[in-house]
Amino acid sequence: MTASTTTGQGRVRVLVVDDHPVVRAGMVALLSESPDIDIVAEAADGAQALVAVSQHPVDVVLMDLRMPVLDGVAATAAIHALPHAPHVLILTTYDTDADIVRAVEAGARGYLLKDTPPHELAEAIRRAARGETVLAAGMASRLHARRTLPTHSDLTSREIEVLQLVAQGLSNAEVGGRLFIGEATVKTHLVRIFGKLGVTDRTAAVTTAYGLGLLPLP
Repeated sequence: MTASTTTGQGRVRVLVVDDHPVVRAGMVALLSESPDIDIVAEAADGAQALVAVSQHPVDVVLMDLRMPVLDGVAATAAIHALPHAPHVLILTTYDTDADIVRAVEAGARGYLLKDTPPHELAEAIRRAARGETVLAAGMASRLHARRTLPTHSDLTSREIEVLQLVAQGLSNAEVGGRLFIGEATVKTHLVRIFGKLGVTDRTAAVTTAYGLGLLPLP
């Protein structure tokens, strides 16, 4: 699975998913003020979001969490499994630890609350489009606090270097290029990182590392 890339002009194509028409319209109007963000489609639930992703080139899906028909977590998991999948950024009023964990484990690139200031939301969309992990303030430490930590969670200096570059949204090949190591070696480091942190994917590894204080918060 490889995430889609932004357009050649550096613009970010966004799908807005929310079951409340007024809220959705407000987000569309707000984001349309950013010169580098294009709203390419809207959806009222997760099922409509899946259809929209199949019909439009999308870089970032701005996803509500609790919706009828198909909720945000289920829709995120389905989108995450697609080839060339766009990144999903959860935007919700709910900040319970269980909701955050479910979203991250489903493949969400980030998790923000609807009281996020407009300029921060726009920047979070840009960061998500670059493949970076974006979490509202304090969420990383909360995720760490509710996890049962594995016995062997210490990462080597090289593994930290790899994870720092992954957190910046770099692909395995790009990480290898930065560190002058082969892509296969990067994959081996990631497998070891996943095992030590008790996770199964890159986003969860970065989120957990933030929570453990292994990576400086962005």
